Amino acid sequence: MELFESMRIFMRVVERGSFSAVARELNLGQPAVSKQIRALEQHLGGALFARSTRHLALTDQGQRFYADCRSILASLEAATLSFASGQEQIAGPLRVAAPVSYGRLCIAPLVGAFLERHPHVQLDLRLSDQNEDLLRESIDLAIRIGVVKSEGLVAVPLGTSQRRLYAAPAYLRRHGTPGKPTDLVHHNCLGFTLLEHYDVWRLNRDGEAHSVSIKGNVTSNSSEAIREMVLAGLGISLSPEWLFAADVGHGAVTTLLAEYQPAALPVSAVFSQDRRRSARTRAFVDFIRERL
Repeated sequence: MELFESMRIFMRVVERGSFSAVARELNLGQPAVSKQIRALEQHLGGALFARSTRHLALTDQGQRFYADCRSILASLEAATLSFASGQEQIAGPLRVAAPVSYGRLCIAPLVGAFLERHPHVQLDLRLSDQNEDLLRESIDLAIRIGVVKSEGLVAVPLGTSQRRLYAAPAYLRRHGTPGKPTDLVHHNCLGFTLLEHYDVWRLNRDGEAHSVSIKGNVTSNSSEAIREMVLAGLGISLSPEWLFAADVGHGAVTTLLAEYQPAALPVSAVFSQDRRRSARTRAFVDFIRERL
């Protein structure tokens, strides 16, 4: 058994979710792929896949080994290129997690320029509004908005996310436009529940703090859903400027209480302390910080 080749095949089975798909991809028979996995398990002395399930699922040991395989094979590829060029190469797989809207609107548009600068990187951009487990999901870095509180994580500041109050013209025609923060208690305010204290909106004007406990008939853990509901005229949201920038430009939404500034949220690149920061990870963080 050639260990590195078996590790590569194992990774492809995990990523494709099927022995037969990998067999077709590599122009091998499915028995040959199965034989490679069995040999690898025999070499390791344990099962990689839970074969009692109806779907292809990794064991806990298999999940840890997959994360290690990604790191080992990426380091091997970088070391090979480094030997050829005489310097550390920015190459190999890079798995980045980001919130859905922020990833779609702010990160995805930058991917092409990053890969043009570093063409040997294979980027896997994973978008989710839930904070994924970086080790379990083999995530090299995550973009987080807000204060990072998780123990065992290292946060590198990238910038801040400015926020504003937004509503659609149709909503304002029906319910009026708030003129001061206390007017918000009479409006349908949409709460984004992934933020701590989402039901208290804090605004500042000339150094004076205003705190308003908001009420509304809808909350959501998705900023995309909040945006759609605001566009539909359901209520008012306290949201990042990047979420509604295009809508404001088109006149689809209106900025409210412009003289009152909500506190900006920190944007960070987050790493697990247990993961070695590779050259490609450092390059991506530097690139994003430069562009943001």
